[in-house]
Amino acid sequence: MSSEHLSKQFDADLETLRSGVLQMGGLVESQIRGAIEAFGSGNSALIDQIIASEARVNECEVQIDDDCSHIIVKRQPAASDLRLIMAISKTVTDLERIGDEAEKIARMSKQIHERGRADLHRFANIRHAADIALSMLRQALDAFARLDTAQAASIIRQDVAIDTEFRSILRQLITFMMEDPRTISTALEIVWIAKAVERIGDHAKNIAEDVIYIVKGTDVRHTAVEVVEREALG
Repeated sequence: MSSEHLSKQFDADLETLRSGVLQMGGLVESQIRGAIEAFGSGNSALIDQIIASEARVNECEVQIDDDCSHIIVKRQPAASDLRLIMAISKTVTDLERIGDEAEKIARMSKQIHERGRADLHRFANIRHAADIALSMLRQALDAFARLDTAQAASIIRQDVAIDTEFRSILRQLITFMMEDPRTISTALEIVWIAKAVERIGDHAKNIAEDVIYIVKGTDVRHTAVEVVEREALG
């Protein structure tokens, strides 16, 4: 078999991996949107659908990881190709964990609505935080698709906004519980939802960091945002 044919097959294998990541990302995006809608509406059919879709997300992770392992053994990639495969393996782990957080939001929403006591209009800022997290994920997947390090750096900076929103929600919930101790159970479940949203932002940031690693070969985890931006734009 000619080296040119092997090279083309290897490129096709890598493209299949990349496509798999983006398909998994689309599934997870849909999970998050559904989970936040369920938080507001209490739609039990939607909640069950989100919980059930977690199995599909898990299957995607296992399949893509298995494909990564086979390519490493079969092709013995080096340099940027190896970085890409390693980053894909980490990215699908983050996507699977985002799916876990979406499922958690759905389960907590089910409990809240079954209890039927919460005035959820008071927690519109959770939807705002979720919109930021979902936007971060969408941008992270786009940066991955285009290997855009500038966009990746922008996503990492946005993580600060999610953290700020989470602290604001926490302060609001503490006030809520002090005003009416009967709401403590519901308020604690809303804390879990807010924390899940914050974690979704964290995982989107991780994916953005992986994009910079693929392109630049630099591990920017646990690095100041300003340093990351210099590395991404340099």
